[in-house]
Amino acid sequence: MDKLKMHSPNLTESNIAKLVELFPNCVTEVRDAKGELNRAIDFDLLRQELSTTVVEGQQERYQLNWPGKREALLAANAPIAKTLRPAREESVDFDTTRNLFIEGDNLEVLKLLQESYLGQIKLIYIDPPYNTGRDFIYDDDYKEAAESYLAHSNQTDEFGTRLVANTEANGRFHSDWLSMIYARLRLARNVLRDDGVLFISIDDNEVDNLRKLCSEIFGEENFVAQIIWQKVYAPKNTADWFSEDHDYILVYAKAKNYWRPEKLERTAEMEARYKNPDNDPRGPWKAENMSARNRYDAGVYSVTCPNGRFIEGPPTGRYWVIDEVKFKALDADKRIWWGADGNNVPAVKKFLSEVSSGRTPQTLWFYNEVGHTQDAKKTLLKYVPFQHTENVLNSVKPVELLQRILQLAGKPDENDIILDFFSGSATTAHAVLKQNFEDGGNRRFIGVQIPEPLPRAEPGLRSIFEMGLSRVRNFSAELREQEGAAGQDLGFRVLKTATSNMKDVYYTPDAVSQDLLSDQVSNIREDRTPEDLLFQVLLDWGVDLALPISQQSIAGKTVFFVDSNALVACFDTGIDENFVKQLAGHKPLRVVFRDAGFASDSVKINVEQVFKLLSPATEIKTL
Repeated sequence: MDKLKMHSPNLTESNIAKLVELFPNCVTEVRDAKGELNRAIDFDLLRQELSTTVVEGQQERYQLNWPGKREALLAANAPIAKTLRPAREESVDFDTTRNLFIEGDNLEVLKLLQESYLGQIKLIYIDPPYNTGRDFIYDDDYKEAAESYLAHSNQTDEFGTRLVANTEANGRFHSDWLSMIYARLRLARNVLRDDGVLFISIDDNEVDNLRKLCSEIFGEENFVAQIIWQKVYAPKNTADWFSEDHDYILVYAKAKNYWRPEKLERTAEMEARYKNPDNDPRGPWKAENMSARNRYDAGVYSVTCPNGRFIEGPPTGRYWVIDEVKFKALDADKRIWWGADGNNVPAVKKFLSEVSSGRTPQTLWFYNEVGHTQDAKKTLLKYVPFQHTENVLNSVKPVELLQRILQLAGKPDENDIILDFFSGSATTAHAVLKQNFEDGGNRRFIGVQIPEPLPRAEPGLRSIFEMGLSRVRNFSAELREQEGAAGQDLGFRVLKTATSNMKDVYYTPDAVSQDLLSDQVSNIREDRTPEDLLFQVLLDWGVDLALPISQQSIAGKTVFFVDSNALVACFDTGIDENFVKQLAGHKPLRVVFRDAGFASDSVKINVEQVFKLLSPATEIKTL
């Protein structure tokens, strides 16, 4: 029984608890005057969280540190002038699907998604580069100052790629990898729901560092499990020391108190363990040992078997797990098994009908349950028939492995959003479609992948991103041919990172001429479409990027309707008061126009009055 505290609340602990919720990475341990460890706030790191420049200085503390860590934090917090442009021609069921594929640097994409998906993601699964010295990592250049980083983040080549090999000869071998993953995981935590969960695949090279890093970002108390996945079905006899047969999957909850893994289905093998040798009307059962090593003073007593054998007590060094009163009650209810001859040491009958319908997940996952790497490669080759085998990714994961994670993360019918920002060959997206098809679920996916070129060019495929699209497109087409596909969301909406739709050229006052002012009447880049503008509006307004979109013609103008009337947008020019009145009649929650789209200044001035009269709840903005 807990004792009353008998003192007023410790406000310092309360304040620390509040900071823990906002900045779990700023919690550390310090020794007090008595030499005892206490939880405290790392004020240097907290200052960095609240600063737009690198804060110098540190003190001795327990933490994971490396060169470039503060710069990585600054990079994660720095804004970018980017947007997402829709690619209808590469999409499937663009207007109605709730699934997204996003091409771009995942650090930039995570920044862009912060408003639209803040606290909205149920499951994040990532399979980042393992830092083996052969993989490529994202080069964010964490040595740059903030201004340099902002400029750097707007520089793209044909693919928008920034990739460098991270070899062990590099003195920053671990530091560069940690900086890369640190910035991304910090942003990823923001989009997780309170009952959300993170699964990360990793190998021995960085598992220790990654676990420390995740404990810093998510809080050590939110660590759930370190799963061992048997990734190969046969030993590698060419290995120099040991055959590397497994990878790890780290599991962290956003808030452990709010998330529990779902139960897994019981297997036929488990069911077969239950028999009914005595024809008990309650059905099959299995005998469970009635003794244990744990000391239990009430668990020492003698018993007499039905056929007369006297048993002085439990086996030496053990105790009965139930007291004598409960034992006699169970025996009277025929829940004690004495063996076929009635003279065995007693055991408790556990009936199948009283067992939980599911099984608790374990931390050891065998390939015969969740697949291995060769299975994964065969599946990839089935849906992407490569001409060059070197394009088959070595680190590809089996679909069954991802299905197991989906089953554990949440229930199938709650519209959960699944995010994978190292999408690679799109195994996660494949698994979401497959699992939904099998259990009737309505999970949604967001896959993010940088357009890293394939090792060798393939007909119609330039990058790993395009390979993932091809895989899911072909798998989706296969599912559509099967019975039960009706009503399933088998499409995806493709978006691509790009510079902002808005012009960003600035001039000093003495450089402005009348001709220049005429050229700058429109603040929108000439090569951008109305649909490009729509998606930047969705990002800026923090609206789900996968909401259904439709178009209507009103008074000769093209109007976008997002999720019916959740957001209505018109980017045409020549907007007059008659059009505004018709649009207000739809009573949208939000409406947006081009700033230069109005027929006259008077129309622009009267827009708010028209909506105030006809649709007072509408929020109005221009761009």
